[in-house]
Amino acid sequence: MLQKPESFVKPDMVFSVSDAATLLKKVVETAFPEIRIRGELSQITRATSGHMYMTIKDEGAAINAIIWRGTPVGFKIEDGTEVIITGRFTTYPARSNYQIIINSIELAGVGAILKMLEMRKQKLAAEGLFDQSRKKPLPRFPQTIGVVTSPTGAAFQDIQNRLRERFPVHVLLYPATVQGATAAAEVAAGIEYFNTKNNVDVIIVARGGGSLEDLLPFSEEIVVRAAVASHIPLISGVGHEPDWMLIDFAADVRAPTPTGAAEMVVPTKLSLVQELDNLSHRLNTGFVTKISHLKRDVFNINIKSPKQILMEQGQKVDDLAHTMSIIVDNKINIIRQKIELVSKFPTIMENRLNILKQSLIHTGQMLKSLSYKNVLARGFAIVRDKDNNIISTNTAVPASIEFSDGTLKLD
Repeated sequence: MLQKPESFVKPDMVFSVSDAATLLKKVVETAFPEIRIRGELSQITRATSGHMYMTIKDEGAAINAIIWRGTPVGFKIEDGTEVIITGRFTTYPARSNYQIIINSIELAGVGAILKMLEMRKQKLAAEGLFDQSRKKPLPRFPQTIGVVTSPTGAAFQDIQNRLRERFPVHVLLYPATVQGATAAAEVAAGIEYFNTKNNVDVIIVARGGGSLEDLLPFSEEIVVRAAVASHIPLISGVGHEPDWMLIDFAADVRAPTPTGAAEMVVPTKLSLVQELDNLSHRLNTGFVTKISHLKRDVFNINIKSPKQILMEQGQKVDDLAHTMSIIVDNKINIIRQKIELVSKFPTIMENRLNILKQSLIHTGQMLKSLSYKNVLARGFAIVRDKDNNIISTNTAVPASIEFSDGTLKLD
């Protein structure tokens, strides 16, 4: 249990405001030259000076904290991150508050790290950075391989050894720190360097195994976005098989280890020799089969004598002549039928004219029989008024009477 310090200020002492503030500052800094505090970060502000101001809190209290520019930080500072900070207490008399100056900061355990990584993963995935559709295929036979890793680490040596065993190619190294505050920026710079120079066929980003905290630079946004922006196919070979970093999702291919990345990027000499042997066998088999088929076809050819060839051609000519004769005869018959039809045309026209004549005579007789003159001849008469209209009642005044032999005027 914390003990209450004894008071050294006497009741009769009177201080100025500045003296009291200075005294308090010395007391606080003397009592807390170094302290470790666990809590959650919030209200993070990055000043133009490069300093970062924030609050570290838990359920019961909150303390102002400062990270001076240049203080190494191995991960991205974000609101809600649970951390353990190491620093010293001090006061700021101008605002009458106390604060802690942070000398080092670390994530508070694996659970907090995994939570942060999952939140970042969801954010980047929502932007489409991990979509399978944007993955690029690896070249089958790369001539030059770019490696972004530490030049002194085991990962680079493992890659070189495996490449020499499998399929020796030219290797370009971009030396980068793979752990610590500057690692993420250096790895991203390596990826961008090879893309700018365009001097390699494939890029391997590699690092050996380590703790989750050690591998964090490979989950920083700057690294993920550099991998996504690479137009050169990129393999992630970070950590060991169980380890996963966000660059694994952004890379075109994820390898379980740096050695595995080397195995993925080139084939083995033995496998190539076997593939060439298989191709040679298939070509030989196909060639022998083709020759066999051609030989069979040659043997099946029947060489005919010139006389037989002439006779066969003569038969074809006879068949053609017979066919032409049938076609010509058919044409002649059709033309003959048309001529006969034309020769019968006058008779046909005469018959049609006689029929029309008889029809006219019959029509004339019908008109004559239906004429009102015949009715007048039988003793009837037509009475008309002065407008020459027929009168059919006794109410109108008659003006003329038409008989079969003439008209009588009644004026």
